[in-house]
Amino acid sequence: MWTYNKVLQYPINIKCPNPALAKFIISQYGGPDGELAASLRYLSQRFGMPDQNAKAVLNDIGTEELAHLEMVGTIVHQLTKGVTIDEIKKAGLGAYYTDHGVDVFPVSASGVPWTAAYIAAKGDPIANLQEDLAAEQKARATYEKLIDLCKDDPDVIDPLRFLRQREIVHFQRFGEALRGIQDKLAEKKFYTTNANKEICED
Repeated sequence: MWTYNKVLQYPINIKCPNPALAKFIISQYGGPDGELAASLRYLSQRFGMPDQNAKAVLNDIGTEELAHLEMVGTIVHQLTKGVTIDEIKKAGLGAYYTDHGVDVFPVSASGVPWTAAYIAAKGDPIANLQEDLAAEQKARATYEKLIDLCKDDPDVIDPLRFLRQREIVHFQRFGEALRGIQDKLAEKKFYTTNANKEICED
């Protein structure tokens, strides 16, 4: 299906650890509008699409979201690498550290663990693609809030801006897929009967 190149989709090299910032950014790893939820949503919805193009869009974007999950995990890891216990406690990560150390675990910024309730797979292509459009807009808005929170660190802002831009592109691709599905579902169905060779229209 795809080839995994063992490099990040966009380079990340954070020089200044900041566990307080990591606590916020981890929401895009395991929060309700994060990359894990996005990837599983799209890769689950693709099977029910009545159109090969929409299936391909969901497959490609769902796969790319896995690359974004890797990027967000890398940001969180680099922001917490080598920090002291006092710094962890001061950042409000004492409870997190108790359960997970400095491993990257899928939780929201408020500490709620990831749940499959974050994703939608309704069995209706229009409903699913509308959900996907909203998901991309929510993710874009979250990245913009995160950029606001870390405007003093260009090493963090740069990959966050890249991720925000990809959400905009995904929104556009889902919009195109939705229009294609709507057009397909609006087509009149034509068929012939073997008995009298008449063309019938639904």
